[in-house]
Amino acid sequence: MNQLSWIVTTIIFLADLGIRIGLSLRVIMRKREPSVTMAWLVVILLLPFAGAIIYLLFGENRLGERRARRAAADLQRLSKWARKLSRRPQVDWLSINPECDPIHRQADAILGIPALPSNDLTLLDSSEDFFHSLLRDINQARSSCFLEFYIWHRGGFADEVVNALIRAARRGVTCRVLLDSIGSKPFLKSSMVRKMRHHGIQVVEALPAGLLRALFVRIDLRNHRKIVVIDGEIGYTGSQNLVDPRYFKQEQGVGQWIDTMVRIRGPVVEVMSSSFLHDWMMESGESYQDIAASSDNHAVAPAGDAPVQLVPSGPGITEGAIHNLLLTTIYAARRELIITTPYFVPDNALLIALKSAAMRGVEVTLIVPEKNDSRLVHYASQARYGELIRAGVRIMAFTGGLLHSKTISVDNDFCLIGSVNMDMRSFWLNFELTLFVYNKKFTSRMRKLQMEYCDAARELTLDHLQARPLRQRFLENTALILGPLL
Repeated sequence: MNQLSWIVTTIIFLADLGIRIGLSLRVIMRKREPSVTMAWLVVILLLPFAGAIIYLLFGENRLGERRARRAAADLQRLSKWARKLSRRPQVDWLSINPECDPIHRQADAILGIPALPSNDLTLLDSSEDFFHSLLRDINQARSSCFLEFYIWHRGGFADEVVNALIRAARRGVTCRVLLDSIGSKPFLKSSMVRKMRHHGIQVVEALPAGLLRALFVRIDLRNHRKIVVIDGEIGYTGSQNLVDPRYFKQEQGVGQWIDTMVRIRGPVVEVMSSSFLHDWMMESGESYQDIAASSDNHAVAPAGDAPVQLVPSGPGITEGAIHNLLLTTIYAARRELIITTPYFVPDNALLIALKSAAMRGVEVTLIVPEKNDSRLVHYASQARYGELIRAGVRIMAFTGGLLHSKTISVDNDFCLIGSVNMDMRSFWLNFELTLFVYNKKFTSRMRKLQMEYCDAARELTLDHLQARPLRQRFLENTALILGPLL
């Protein structure tokens, strides 16, 4: 019996050792960000067998062979469409701050999507304003309503949107709704979706998740985009999920969620429509030929004076696209840089960029929620505040709710708004969407809103951070180790 136990123990030990060594070599050879590599090595080496299982489930960006085939089949159409965009009227960069052109050229080189001139943008700085505007546009829709969200949660205004879509479908409007499988799981299983489908609204689950699928695809790769396109003419994007803050996560004690959306008319709406249709085809399995007649994807007439560049990002798209563009954005700042983000877990490159900006005289302000719905992210963020403050970064803790808005303004010259958080999940794992707006008038409006957030925040100081108990600082530093995986 003792000999059998020794043999079993030896086999388990050697199997565990072989798995750890094999997976460690695999992680190292994938040549990802050093912080990400180190974090995964810690998980694999410190957790016998469990670390290997966690890595196999969440360590590699596996989207599935079927999706890869659909993406490859659509590549030729997208390339042809992008070439047409480059032949459209271009932005007069001589009339815009010179800082903007290099960022535009970098985004164009990465994704092949140029900035388009002559757009009209309306900043919607409250959920109520967003829903009132959205409901009005759906009620006036003539041909199509396309909606793509990470979360759709029942209650309040969200239910009114369902009813507006049903009325639109009855008028003969093509209605398509794309929702993330995990973010919208309760809604997708609800009677509301069955009601929508009964009335002819097409509802598709993005990136389906389940125990069986976890064996073949990575289930925490999520579609985090927020897109609405009405009649191929009007677009919405930003940070707002399809939730009424009065009915969403009220039990978590973080207050109502505060979001920012933008309503868009003009040529860039065509790019938003194409992004939605590409995502729809990836998830529904339909080809462009299947949906061409009802796609409403067409060139849109000029509507304003704002040059706008839409930047989609995510697994399968050029590696690190939005991360690299954010670095360029930070280094472009000469006088002022203001960032709002609910989840702040930067890697070393972003951390250095922010500190360098502050040390060269840029007024850097980071606005984050005082209370966060993710305890782990809250701790990992706090661990970085001290070195940022010492470098001259001003950190403001918003006290009026969970500030979920994701915005950046640079020198009051140009700004970014979209779904991207300042964390590794948004940079490497989620499908995201960001608008680069090269327009001083809109940027000034955005900056004004950011200042309003500052007025409802308290500034964090070194004295405040140093007063934290040792236990909290230990938790923060522990969370920081996992920061690259958050």
